[in-house]
Amino acid sequence: MSLLPSHMRDFMVVPVCHDIQVNGQTIGLHDSGVLWWPEESTLVVADLHFEKGSSYARRGVMLPPYDTAETLEKLAAVIDAFDPARVIALGDSFHDIGGSDRLPPAYRAMLTTLQLNREWIWVTGNHDPVAPVRLCGETVDEISIGALTFRHEPSEGINVADGEVCGHLHPAGRVRRFGRSLRRPCFVTDGSRLVLPAFGALTGGLNVMDKAYETLFERRRFSAFLLGENRLYPFTASRLIAD
Repeated sequence: MSLLPSHMRDFMVVPVCHDIQVNGQTIGLHDSGVLWWPEESTLVVADLHFEKGSSYARRGVMLPPYDTAETLEKLAAVIDAFDPARVIALGDSFHDIGGSDRLPPAYRAMLTTLQLNREWIWVTGNHDPVAPVRLCGETVDEISIGALTFRHEPSEGINVADGEVCGHLHPAGRVRRFGRSLRRPCFVTDGSRLVLPAFGALTGGLNVMDKAYETLFERRRFSAFLLGENRLYPFTASRLIAD
């Protein structure tokens, strides 16, 4: 049974990726915002921010109550399409330390079902620095597999973290096409480091032209892959504009 109202049930996933090289490894970028590493049968997702709505509600800020359900159903569609042996959640999977404890029973059951018969790795983030409660999976600060290292926050410095795959910054790219400005969540990479877009429903984004990225990528020497409808839109940094 779906956890969402009928007008919000629209997650159809075609498991076709845009292949790129990161530190010599061929990985796939998917228009849902996940990374697919076929050689390792590994699906990587960043910044789920489960229970963000309930976190804000506790502080008197009322947001639509369906963020966790929407994120879960989107994640379920991606997992069903790729059927990974391993899932890596790159931190900030829960919006605060108590988020996993607040999961309604139906959401917890659905997440537990997604974890069945596969390795599940929770990478800690700044929002969720401890292991989630009453959920399966291994919790780590970071993990290296082959030539890639998965962590939540990118290391500071250019050319210091070969093979780093991270989240945290919620990258978004803006371009101007046909007289119109378009802003979308995106992957950003220079072939050595890759930052994933936030997957969660209420996460927003930080423009990749922001100063926060200047210590990660050489100026104008990176590419962004903007999320679109059933496809990605690749742009070199020279085509991107600030907000």
